[in-house]
Amino acid sequence: QVQLVESGGGLVQAGGSLRLSCAASGRTFNRYFMGWFRQAPGKEREFVATISRSGGSTYYADSVKGRFTISRDNAKNTVYLQMNSLKPEDTAVYYCAANGNYGSLVQREYDYWGQGTQVTVSS
Repeated sequence: QVQLVESGGGLVQAGGSLRLSCAASGRTFNRYFMGWFRQAPGKEREFVATISRSGGSTYYADSVKGRFTISRDNAKNTVYLQMNSLKPEDTAVYYCAANGNYGSLVQREYDYWGQGTQVTVSS
C-alpha cells in the first residue's frame, strides 16, 4: 500500500509559478513510477507528466511541455511538479499517482492516487 498526499496548490496569476509536492508513505517509493494528472471543471481527468523510478526518464503532455518539470527525491519519498508560465487553462485539481509496473499516460494503469490539490490561475 502507498498513500499519497499532494500539497502546494493555490491561486496564482497568469505567468506565475507553483511547485506541487506529493509525499508518499512507505519504504518502497523508489519501486514506483510516478505520474501527475489534472482535472479541470467539467472535463475528464488528463495526463500531465510521468517520471521513472530513478528519475532519469520523464515524459510530458504536449500542453505542458517546456513549462512544467516533474522530478523526484527518493530519499524524501516525494515527487514534485514545478509549474512555470502558468495559464488560465492550467486551472484544475492536480493529482499524483503511483504505478508499480511502468511509466504510463493511462489513468487506469495507476495503482494509487492522492486526494488532489487545487490550482487556480487567474487571467
